[in-house]
Amino acid sequence: MKTVIQRVSSASVTVEGNRVADIQKGLLVLVGIEDADSQEDINWLSSKIVNLRIFGDANEVMNLSVKDVDGDIIVISQFTLQASTKKGNRPSYLKAAKHEIAIPMYECFVQEVEQQLGKKVQTGIFAADMKVALLNDGPVTIVMDSKNKE
Repeated sequence: MKTVIQRVSSASVTVEGNRVADIQKGLLVLVGIEDADSQEDINWLSSKIVNLRIFGDANEVMNLSVKDVDGDIIVISQFTLQASTKKGNRPSYLKAAKHEIAIPMYECFVQEVEQQLGKKVQTGIFAADMKVALLNDGPVTIVMDSKNKE
């Protein structure tokens, strides 16, 4: 499971002209799921994301988590994070999980993030053509891969 986590001042998701998610201070999390992902990947990533200390404290030192600052989270499924670009110029998405695996894994991931955060998480719409807008704060952008826990 791969994620791109962006600390945002604001973020929103629009589908077919309708705003389906909208937050202020918090995190925008893009998640790419592969067939080999498991509940262990979900648990590790959701805990890391909710507890990542990337928000400024009183001295503007990154010592606080999204939970500490009562921030919000938008989680968006993004299969393109599983792209392989080893050969040629056209990315291959063979590692990306098919819908029958990805949808339940994505829903489970969202539920686990909600449990860790202690409140509802907003989402995009799976497989929809989404327009994602964000104001990256910092900018702070972190990439995490549950198969490469660095």
